[in-house]
This record gives sequence, structure tokens and C-alpha cells, in this order.
Amino acid sequence: MSASNNSSKIKFGTDGWRGIIADDFTFPNVRKVTRAIARYLETAYNKNQPVLIAYDTRFLADQFAHTAAEVLAAEGWSVKITDRDCPTPVIAYNARHLNSAGALMFTASHNPAPYCGIKYIPDYAGPATPEITDTIVANISGADDAPVSGNWKDKISTFDPKPEYLKFLYTLIDVEKIRNAKLKVKYDALYSTSRGYLDTVLEHCGCELETFHAQRDVLFGGGMPEPKGEQLIELVEAVKKDKADLGLATDGDSDRFGIVDEQGNVLTPNTVLLLLARHLVKNRGKSGAIVRTVATTHLLDNLAASYGLEIYETPVGFKYIGEKMRETTVLIGGEESGGLSVIGHIPEKDGILADMLVAEAIAYEGKPLSQLVEEAISEANGPLSNKRLDLHLNDAHKAAVIDSFTNNPPANVAGIKVKEVGRKDGVKLYLEEGSWILLRPSGTEPLMRVYIEATSADKLNQIATQMEQTINHLEPVTV
Repeated sequence: MSASNNSSKIKFGTDGWRGIIADDFTFPNVRKVTRAIARYLETAYNKNQPVLIAYDTRFLADQFAHTAAEVLAAEGWSVKITDRDCPTPVIAYNARHLNSAGALMFTASHNPAPYCGIKYIPDYAGPATPEITDTIVANISGADDAPVSGNWKDKISTFDPKPEYLKFLYTLIDVEKIRNAKLKVKYDALYSTSRGYLDTVLEHCGCELETFHAQRDVLFGGGMPEPKGEQLIELVEAVKKDKADLGLATDGDSDRFGIVDEQGNVLTPNTVLLLLARHLVKNRGKSGAIVRTVATTHLLDNLAASYGLEIYETPVGFKYIGEKMRETTVLIGGEESGGLSVIGHIPEKDGILADMLVAEAIAYEGKPLSQLVEEAISEANGPLSNKRLDLHLNDAHKAAVIDSFTNNPPANVAGIKVKEVGRKDGVKLYLEEGSWILLRPSGTEPLMRVYIEATSADKLNQIATQMEQTINHLEPVTV
């Protein structure tokens, strides 16, 4: 008899399955999902290729990882598990470097402490594409959740993924240039997996460094492992107090970045993408396409046009950016939620590399970060103002909104004509003077996300007010 009766709660989102520890994220369900992944592996790899397993700093994440290792070993796979918690980009790089059958990463990324998650990373070192995750999901209902019997320990070994990753990382950044700049850097690890990685790289690059929260805390200090303003108050104060050149952070599994300029401003991911796209062309002489999701700033389109580069728009989810990176030469690919990768790197987002590239940009230009931001925005014909509304709607209301905007899109919003309607991911309204609106229902939460970019703060607020009013009026009538 099944040890678990809640496997119906296993839902794969844009980046694997996440759940609440001891509710749906349980040891039986981890065994079930791992066996579903094992069924997929048998169709794609040979058993002489190892499966890698890593985990972040969350409560029980290491134990969930060892449980998955036992399941895979019992299925006949040799397993290499990391010797400590590990950043997602680090295990992703090693998945390719070690000619593996891919990697399992136990993380809930930037989610609050009660959550854990698992995602499968194929051997190409980027997020699994939908055809892979669809296969894994289809395998779940027939997978067993029983404990492993027998002793398979001889098929499980531990390894240190750090040396090979760092060796590779140092080929992607100009270490000498950063050393010569003698930057003063504040780093908030946010109790994440980047501790022992990002600080090591900064010290290797000769930075004067002060580090905060560089220990494991499964409660993340009572906050969230998300490098946004409300979590970075201490970092901002330290940057301002000591007149540092910049402040750096990552999220829980280190695939997202957090950047604070010398004035204490927390930069938006949109701004950082623009800054680094310009830096890679202007200072590093790189070329290639710019890839962004539908929810990411169109300033990147303007910058691409000014440098004669291709621009590609993808659905939300780094797996689509990673897919494009495997298909063509991509200068930089990123998303407004804080992930990016660049030419020469793996097709996976990497907060450690992103942080170091910002330090490199300062080193090349010899100017304050705030000035570099102003120059990048000006060069891209900015500024543009951005906002995201997270509207709490039930499924029926979300469906009514998408149906209405799909079948009867408005002719204008806030007095601005709608010139085009895109349906790549949700519904995107392109307005005549360069503003745009994206309506995208969450697949896992009772939320309608409304992304807005406008040519002025006033227009942004007018559009946001009208959109909220229109959406509220579309609530279905309950009988």
C-alpha cells in the first residue's frame, strides 16, 4: 500500500516541483518523484554515466538529497552527491563537465523557509525543457513511494563541485582588471549557498570585502532568501556607511543576483541586464543576440537596435532562454525576476557570475555604478518605468480575465491606443507610444500578474489604475 496519499499535490511549475516541507514535500513524495526521474533517465542516458545530486541550505534538504541518492542507487545508477550545500549554477556546470546523466537539485530557490523543491538539470547544464518535465510528470502516477530496501551505499559517493566551477568562472571574468580596480565590496550571503563561493571569488579578485550572514540558517534569519530591497537593508546601510563601490547578494540557490550601487540603491534586474549587455559589447568586445522574456524590459530591444544585435523574446521561464542559448550565439539572456547568463557560460542563470560581471563593469569604466546605470539607460533611449501588480484572483476570475483580453482586447488603455496583441505567454498589449502590458496568470498560485512598462511614471500609474479597475469588473458572477 502506498505510504503517501497526497502525490496529487505534486505540481511541476516553470522550474521543477516545490512544496511545503512535511505537507506535500515529504520523503515518500521525494522517492516517488525521484523514481519518475529515473524512468526518464533510462530513456536518455547510459548507466555508466553518473547522476549528480545537490541541495541548498533549507531544513532537511540534505536528507531529501540523500534519500534520492538511495533511490537512484537502488535503480542501478551511480550517484555523486555534493559534500555540502551547493549553488544551482555550480551543480549545473558539473553536470556537463562530468559527462553525467544530469543532476537533481533540491532547492526552493527564493521561496520562504517552509518550502523545499526538486528540479532535474539535464547534462547540457540548463533547465529541463517542457518535453523532459512533461515526461517526468507523466511518470509520477505510476511511480512507487516505498522506502528503498537493500544496501546500495557502494554506488553513492560524495564530491566537491567547487574547484572545477571556479576554474571555469575565472575564464569568464577579467580577474586582473578587477584586481587592479581595488574595489570595496559588501556581500550579503543571505544564508545562501553562495557563501564560500562568491566571497572566495571576490577575495581572489583582490576586493576589500565585508561579508554578512555567511552561515547556514534554515529560517534565513526570519526573512526570505530573496535579494530584493526589503531583505537587503543591512547591506544597503553597510554600502552607504563605508562608501563601498557596490553591494552584492544572491538568492537561496545562488542563481539570482542582487546588486546595490554606491549610493545604496538596489538595482532592478531589468537595469542590471541593460548595464551588462552594454558592458559586454562596449568593454569586452563581445557580440551575439540579446534574449529576454515577455515580462522583461524593452530597453534591451532599444540597446540591441543601437548595436545592430538580434533580439529574441521568449515565454517566462529561464528554460526558454537556455534553449535559445543552445540554438544560437547569445550575448546575454535574462529575465526581470533576476536571472541571467552570458556568452560562453552554461545555459543556466548564475547569480555569482552576474555579481562579478557588475564588479568587472565598474573596473573597466572606472566610474561609480550609479553613473554606469545612467549611461546605459540613456543609451537605450530610456528611462522606462516598470511595475508588477500581483492581483489575488481565484481560478474562475483568472480565466475570465484572460478570456476577455484574448477575445476582446481593449482598443486603448489610459487613452493610449493598443497597436498589437501578443499571446506568447499570457496576453501582452503593445501600446502605440512604446508602453506595454502583460497579463499572466500564475499556474501555481491564485494570482494574476500584470507587468507594465511605460514611458513615464505618470502613464505607468494611469495604466495600472485602469487595468486594476478593468480586471475587478471582470469578476465572474456567482449564482
